[in-house]
Amino acid sequence: MNDALHWITRRRSIRQFTGDPVPREKITAALQAAMTAPSARNLQPWNFVVVTDRETRAALAKAHPYAGFAVDAGAIVVPFGKKKGAMSFDQDMAAATENLLIAVAGLGLGATWCGLDDTLQDRVRALLGVPDDFHLFALIPVGVPAEEKPARTQYDETKVHWDKYKA
Repeated sequence: MNDALHWITRRRSIRQFTGDPVPREKITAALQAAMTAPSARNLQPWNFVVVTDRETRAALAKAHPYAGFAVDAGAIVVPFGKKKGAMSFDQDMAAATENLLIAVAGLGLGATWCGLDDTLQDRVRALLGVPDDFHLFALIPVGVPAEEKPARTQYDETKVHWDKYKA
């Protein structure tokens, strides 16, 4: 298997962390990978808040109903951007987020993508000081894994249709 496929299959949602800090260089490398994502008309609508402060991480973990485990991550990355004028905002942000997750796995760290729907925007925005005209896309706890999950693929041949859809 080539390196790219290896790290794609190694990328797993990690929800248990040691609590150790994440080296800034590794976060920067993951963000560099995120920002290589394709974007419609090359608008690159993304910005990122990287939260390393323990109190703020704890508050973010409490603000999201499915991110309580984030308190033990060494950092939380929050991708955000302006939806207005970005015709493919969600697709662009998803591509950047997935690149970040794969890079994190390749750097020996763990992470989980915790989506931020409209009901969570104000709560998280207040903690991060992000202006109202930006949309917060996700919370991504990143840390030193305290669990190991095997590589996997979820390939399902019944979901592949060659040339035409066949029921």
